[in-house]
Amino acid sequence: MPGVKIRDAGGDDLDGLSALEARSFASDRMARRNLRRLIGRRTARLRVAAGSRKGGDRAILGYHLVLFRKGSAVARLYSIAVDDRGRGKGLGRRLLADAEAVAADARRRVLRLEVREENRPAIRLYERRGYRQIGRYRAYYADKTDALRYEKRLGDLDEDRSPRRQHSSPRRRRRT
Repeated sequence: MPGVKIRDAGGDDLDGLSALEARSFASDRMARRNLRRLIGRRTARLRVAAGSRKGGDRAILGYHLVLFRKGSAVARLYSIAVDDRGRGKGLGRRLLADAEAVAADARRRVLRLEVREENRPAIRLYERRGYRQIGRYRAYYADKTDALRYEKRLGDLDEDRSPRRQHSSPRRRRRT
């Protein structure tokens, strides 16, 4: 999606993030105070896909949140969302690639996630990106829907995969 940049979230993004949460998730939403608490935290990386709107405002078209536990080689993709305006244009794929780069940059070897069992588009994306199912959580979500658990082993940790480096090149990997 031209004109969309993925960058670290800041306090000015809270309104857009909260609105995207409300539009994207019927339940299990993150509260605004939790989003604010995660910005800039050492154990989390909250990144937004921002695009230009009329008047110069930066519309939040998507985000991802990766969590880290000290001493663990595993990172967790806690949440990822793409606004309807960004669907079908590669933004999800870009966000997922960025989340992987963030995890690898933090020297994590594996990225894990949970996804609603009926979210076929997300599952297809994860599987195309090399994720494999490693389990299932029964009645995981507030509405008692099951979650499928996926993970992906990340590439060579000696390779430079930092988000800044990866997204400065016009031939970088993008996500839906």
